[in-house]
Amino acid sequence: MGRWAKTLCALGMVAAFLFGLSAPAAADTLQEIIQRGELRVAVQTQGPPFSFVDKNGERTGSSVEFCKLMAQEMGVQVKFLDYDWDGLIPALLSKKADLLAADMTATLKRALKVSFTDPFYYTGAVVFAKKGSAFKTIEDCNKEDVTIAVLLGSTGEAEAKRFFPKAKIKSYKGGGPLLINAVLAGHADIGVNDETAVVGQMQEFPPNSIEILPIRLSKQPLAFAVRPEDTHLLQWINLFFRWVREDGRYDQNINYWVKSLDWKKDH
Repeated sequence: MGRWAKTLCALGMVAAFLFGLSAPAAADTLQEIIQRGELRVAVQTQGPPFSFVDKNGERTGSSVEFCKLMAQEMGVQVKFLDYDWDGLIPALLSKKADLLAADMTATLKRALKVSFTDPFYYTGAVVFAKKGSAFKTIEDCNKEDVTIAVLLGSTGEAEAKRFFPKAKIKSYKGGGPLLINAVLAGHADIGVNDETAVVGQMQEFPPNSIEILPIRLSKQPLAFAVRPEDTHLLQWINLFFRWVREDGRYDQNINYWVKSLDWKKDH
């Protein structure tokens, strides 16, 4: 290598070093939240018991209340952004929201797009039908003349396609109550959704109108989600859940919202 070539190479290395020093550091969303004074959370429009607007017009539910606690620990306000199920991940990736908080299953396919927190709860896809229906087994449901209501983009949709390949899958855009409405109105014979969602949502309908069949299709981890680059925020949320598990606030939330129907009388 000639003298001038060596000189140019050295200058290039110096320039690269100086550029590295002056280049702005990668954005830290957690610090942006603190500076902004507001945590922006994407939630499902109507998905009790995790997120819904109650009879008093207030946004509440298990995931919502966890996020209120997060904001309190951060020392910021919280803003909830309502989306239909298939709009949650796009809202997060487009940076409209800092965090996605719903009863979302942490699937491998979704994890290609977002980073999931450690699971905060486990649920599973179940089948429901009108009370007293003839559906009892997977074989009863897996027939060409059976129509199954599912949520667009949900794990219930994927599980229905996997377990009932012969049936007609009818996907709905919106919240879980749409599926129950479809079954009760005769637009679908059965529905498939997460058990926790079905248990909470069926309470909005006449007593004994819907029953969960003795068919559990899966066991699935529920988790919150952040953008892939937001490792600091992800670590903080995981630490938050460890703290609230230890101090009793986790059990208080889950026992009230998910494992019982006590919230119905208040909301």
